Amino acid sequence: MAPNNRHPVGMPSQRQLRVGELVRKEVSDILARGTLADPVLDGTIISVPEVRMTPDLRLASCLVMPLGGRDADRVLEALNRSARTIRRELARRMTMKFLPDLRFVLDTRFDDDDRITALLSRDEVRRDLDEDDDEKLDEAPDVAPDEDGR
Repeated sequence: MAPNNRHPVGMPSQRQLRVGELVRKEVSDILARGTLADPVLDGTIISVPEVRMTPDLRLASCLVMPLGGRDADRVLEALNRSARTIRRELARRMTMKFLPDLRFVLDTRFDDDDRITALLSRDEVRRDLDEDDDEKLDEAPDVAPDEDGR
């Protein structure tokens, strides 16, 4: 069988993205309704920004972040304990040949963004970036605009 060259290696297929988004919407709705019988999850607002599907669509990694980031580890443990209950509710809502197993993972992208922003705002980095900008200005050709202003 010929290899599938329709999308880059390591990138999710269109089907993975579509199914992941459907699962994300339903999991978000289940968590928003607050029907899970876990005291840790009661009253906790949980954001589900992304669900990543494996190529065979058998495992869904749900990236979650509790509002404010408080007790993130406890919330993550509670979600993974409740994964079978959430999956059962998904089965009632979705029609799929195989419903994926759910795994909940803490979404650290916001923390990574803050860390990168902090790194970029350091004096050494800002100085290096300013030097690079000065070099680009020196290398830019001096071209006068046309009559049209281009």
